Amino acid sequence: MKTNFNINSLVRENIKSLKPYSSARDEYKDATSGDMIFLDANENPFENGVNRYPDPQQNSVKELLSGIKNVPQKNILLGNGSDEVLDLIFRAFCEPKEDNIITLPPTYGMYSVLANINNIENREVLLTEDFQPKVAQILEKINKNTKILFLCSPNNPSGNSFSTDKVEELLQKFNGLVVIDEAYIDFSEQRSWLERLEEFPNLIITQTLSKAYGLAGIRLGVCYASQEIIAILNNIKPPYNVNELTQQKAVERLQKMEEVTNEISEIIKERTSLIHHLKEINFITKIYPTDCNFVLVKVDDATKRYNQLIAKGIVIRNRTNQPLCENCLRLTVGTRLENERLIKELLSISKS
Repeated sequence: MKTNFNINSLVRENIKSLKPYSSARDEYKDATSGDMIFLDANENPFENGVNRYPDPQQNSVKELLSGIKNVPQKNILLGNGSDEVLDLIFRAFCEPKEDNIITLPPTYGMYSVLANINNIENREVLLTEDFQPKVAQILEKINKNTKILFLCSPNNPSGNSFSTDKVEELLQKFNGLVVIDEAYIDFSEQRSWLERLEEFPNLIITQTLSKAYGLAGIRLGVCYASQEIIAILNNIKPPYNVNELTQQKAVERLQKMEEVTNEISEIIKERTSLIHHLKEINFITKIYPTDCNFVLVKVDDATKRYNQLIAKGIVIRNRTNQPLCENCLRLTVGTRLENERLIKELLSISKS
């Protein structure tokens, strides 16, 4: 249990004094009564399913997530994709031109992009050769203006999860915010840090409905954190940041968790099969361990192999320009037929 943490010491001064915008649906919340007439929000009165503003707090979605993840609703914030959630964290806690963050390349590129957008210094500490955090070097990079440490676990693009001991040490020793991006946690055997959320008041966990839940098209990201952190982020989020159609689709999907679970199991099964067959490809020199719905492989010439697959109608990701990923390709696990086609074309290329 971490005890020496004060969230107020991290919040930007202008955010502390901010009076949040109060929308019509914030001022009058009870929309359940069928005989109520709503003339408060300047909406078009003709009913078409989306003529009214959406619930600004997305309570129906949060209620389902709360039951699935065993996390109270007060600890949940939803965003227009995880990228909006991450941007809100920057804007709430990082003073432009003054503060800094720490990221661990190779990692998700939006952390760096958002740091640049918000005019925040990004202090990079490369992962080890086996893609684990260098705890001592990270702690050395921290100064009084270091506000956030971003940990992507399971990591993109490497696919592996970070050591629990290393993450716990960082949570204990760093008095800033530790954001653990768990976009791929549903494909991992490692337990989610959600189970330990109450132990660490400086812990923020982000997840998404884009991967395991198959809802990339609706753009819905999830943030789990202390009630205090969620309240701060709620104060600065746009009033209707998650639209009605997104909320409806999310509710529909979250009510079919057996279907979601079956799809996750199928993807993991296909991942195992794909890795087995990738060992037959003579120009693949290394297959990295993965807890994700993708596999990172090292090849003899990543750009050449990428272009050969494009020519055969298969799009993968060339990661050769990422740190520690020279000549690496990232292969998403597809359906059985898609994976069979991928292996067929890789074998064809390897024999040419």
